[in-house]
Amino acid sequence: QPLRNPVQDARAMAESLRALGFEVIKRENLGLGQMERVIREFGDQLKERKGVGLFYYAGHGVQVEGENYLIPVGARLEREDEVKDQAVNAGLVLRKMESARNGTNIVILDACRDNPFRSYWRSERKGLATMDAPTGTFISYSTAPGRVAGDGAGKNGVYTGYLLREMRTAGAPIEQVFKKVREQVAEKTGGKQVPWEATSL
Repeated sequence: QPLRNPVQDARAMAESLRALGFEVIKRENLGLGQMERVIREFGDQLKERKGVGLFYYAGHGVQVEGENYLIPVGARLEREDEVKDQAVNAGLVLRKMESARNGTNIVILDACRDNPFRSYWRSERKGLATMDAPTGTFISYSTAPGRVAGDGAGKNGVYTGYLLREMRTAGAPIEQVFKKVREQVAEKTGGKQVPWEATSL
């Protein structure tokens, strides 16, 4: 089930991050092997260059047995037990960040759209599961654990749209930036979507 906004969200996020001084690796519409390779590339560069590591993902994500998985383009998941072989465990990103030993990391998952495969599955779990934030890590979800985020009707998804605006605020503490995003998304969606953070900064 194609989503309308993730590619636009990724392009806008890449542009904004470059403007803020980040070196950006941007990829769109990847298959499983491509996703794994680019996460490895990201981890290797982070380990070599240190600094602040930031991983942003927009697209489909599902939880299986308390683990979060990012769904590649072309995945055919007719059974829940196929996810581990056909999707990328989001924990891989955290492990790459941990092994880089760079001090500060940010993970942003705009990946809580409704599970497009749920009609085939017996499980009724929605959204993503909470992940523990390793030391020095800030994890942001576009909606609360177990809840679903909308794709958005505008140029960008609701969550990413507000994040793109708030992240440009010079000197704002990261917690304040994401608090403002949470308040605006909750108001915009009438409380149906409330972004969530886990932090060990």
